[in-house]
Amino acid sequence: MLTWLNRDDLTFPPLHRALRDPNGLLAAGGDLSPERLVAAYRHGCFPWYEEGQPILWWSPDPRMVVPPAQVRASRSLRKVIRQGRFTITLNRDFPAVIRACAAPRDYARGTWITSAIEHAYVELHRRGIAHSVEAWQGDELVGGLYGIAIGQLFFGESMFSRATDASKVAFVTLAQHLQGANFALIDCQMHTRHLESLGAREISRAEFVQYLDQYLDAPAGANWAGRASSIALAYTH
Repeated sequence: MLTWLNRDDLTFPPLHRALRDPNGLLAAGGDLSPERLVAAYRHGCFPWYEEGQPILWWSPDPRMVVPPAQVRASRSLRKVIRQGRFTITLNRDFPAVIRACAAPRDYARGTWITSAIEHAYVELHRRGIAHSVEAWQGDELVGGLYGIAIGQLFFGESMFSRATDASKVAFVTLAQHLQGANFALIDCQMHTRHLESLGAREISRAEFVQYLDQYLDAPAGANWAGRASSIALAYTH
């Protein structure tokens, strides 16, 4: 039975109660307050719903993840990085990134990034919890991604690309940045071929919870301001 959340209670049901069909649906209702969103990520779930639906909370099993050190770049992507096609920045324009992620896609009818989601994550960014990576060509934003950083875990939410390989270069740069700050894992949530090509793999929910237990309260030293450092081409495996 699906749990409906009380607005006055930030508690989520145990993850083992998530449905198998649809995979990972854990609860519905509640709100998108910063406190609830942080509680959700710390619990191992995240919001994902379409306009007109109640807020739905998910904890899929298996879970798509990648340790920053295991992110890989193909030979062609390393060539793009060496050519310096994109300038990569951190937290330069979070609102523009989430708006771009919310824009219609050719392969999808709608978007799960509702106006309420957008406002909620911009507030998380204002509080220093949500972060963005931007890929620029000149003054034009052509790719990027955003997510949540808690402890030594980064919970990726969405990415977009308006130029070939822009989001991939942003992701590789993110991985290098997180590796330098001793982050243990990037949570990619659910499987996509795009993420798999960058080294992400599926693990069980139980293994994911072990990462939560070990790294949520571990100190991390990420600096999220300004232009990203040059990319070390170490992702060759």
